Amino acid sequence: MSGKETIILLSKILTQPGLEGNNRRYIDIILEEEIPVFCINEDTNKKRQMPFKVLFDNNDNFWHKKGSWEYYFSAEGYNKLKDKLLARSAAWQGQAILENDGGSEAENKTHSHGIGHEVEVGYGNEYTYFTEMTTEEKIECLNNDKKRLNDILSQKYKNEAEVTEALVDTTKDAAFINHATLEDAIYLADDEAKKMTQVLVDSTHDMVRASALLMSENIFSNELMTTLVEKSNGTIIQHMTRVYLNGIAFLSYYNNLVSTSSAIQRLRISFASKYRKFYHELLPHIDIDDIVLERVFFGGMRAIPTDLYFKWAVGFLIHDIGKASAIEYHEGEAKYDRKMVIEHVKQGYKSIMTKTNYPMEASLITGYHHEYYGDADGYGYFRAYLAQYKKQNPDAKQDYCITYELEPMLDYQALAYFPAKVLEIIDIYDSVTDPHRVYRKSMSPEEALVMMKEEFVDKNHKIDAILFDIFAKFIREKEKQAQK
Repeated sequence: MSGKETIILLSKILTQPGLEGNNRRYIDIILEEEIPVFCINEDTNKKRQMPFKVLFDNNDNFWHKKGSWEYYFSAEGYNKLKDKLLARSAAWQGQAILENDGGSEAENKTHSHGIGHEVEVGYGNEYTYFTEMTTEEKIECLNNDKKRLNDILSQKYKNEAEVTEALVDTTKDAAFINHATLEDAIYLADDEAKKMTQVLVDSTHDMVRASALLMSENIFSNELMTTLVEKSNGTIIQHMTRVYLNGIAFLSYYNNLVSTSSAIQRLRISFASKYRKFYHELLPHIDIDDIVLERVFFGGMRAIPTDLYFKWAVGFLIHDIGKASAIEYHEGEAKYDRKMVIEHVKQGYKSIMTKTNYPMEASLITGYHHEYYGDADGYGYFRAYLAQYKKQNPDAKQDYCITYELEPMLDYQALAYFPAKVLEIIDIYDSVTDPHRVYRKSMSPEEALVMMKEEFVDKNHKIDAILFDIFAKFIREKEKQAQK
């Protein structure tokens, strides 16, 4: 859309007298035809093109929202809508409402706005909506999301569809807002950036706490899994949403398993025959008879403390926050650029560490979630740190596989950080089961689990064997619930 072109107010089309009964039908056509909306800020003259679906999913009456933004159809989009309405006129009544135009020519507006479609592909068209927000508007959005979740938490009897919509929508908002804020913070001095992002950090933590509590009440929600698939569009933000929600569901499942069952005792019984060889290959300097469950989990296998649970949940949410828009998460047409992919890990870690006050636990997850137990295919920000530590302490050896706390990682005592090993598994699983994979066919849950066991546990020791088996049990139970 360039030069002077008549654009028609969306509110004038969808709020005419007598339209009430047909509103949904009109909207269905707009969604089917993917008619874009032109958004113009009457105060600042900022403009953008957005998919109607994005705005509608966020607020199903957005054209009535009070503020500086006005929403329009181009003449081309309007005519397409009218043509479709006329084509269906035999089945509908009231299509004449639109045939009368959206009002007189004087009532419509002509703008000299050169509205382009300059959006970041990797984050989807909706991302622009959040980049235009002021800091106050971003905080208000997060606080409204927190209130929405807390209101549902306070209900004795919860509607599963309402819970699902709230979890998906609020997670997506938080991911968008955090990325948009970090993009702005990068250009500020560290102290100034931390001051600017502090309220964001606090609001995100409160929102995450509410959503994690709500998610923990129903970790096998069929409605949630269905909605996650339906709302998935292949973008980085949708991947982050799925990983976050599946991640906190798995942490809840893990806690329930190790706290209320004899799971740990069963692992001890089967450990020698099922897992000892795997972990001895990771810790070859330890006598094989000394490879026991306590060598796998520093301090012993146990439930996750509440304070760590919420810090890790934040880390799951922001784990790909540094990913550049140029990187397609799954598999793009462009040649794989390992340096570019690794850079997103470093960029995300550095941004969170230097520009925000997020807990270090969350930051470490962003920098360590592709480490793969030191495998050559893995990468992680801490590899250079650990190599330097080893250089200065040549006799140092890592005597444990996984730690729940940070200190054993930093002190070169353990190979891996528990939440990062969990995230590796969920990250891989999501990438291969995403229904919107473009260049390869997506796998079914069972196909994904079989492939991951063969390629990431048996052939290559990239993900953790015990955590993977627990995850597989989690997914299979979830699938069983879905079939009931």
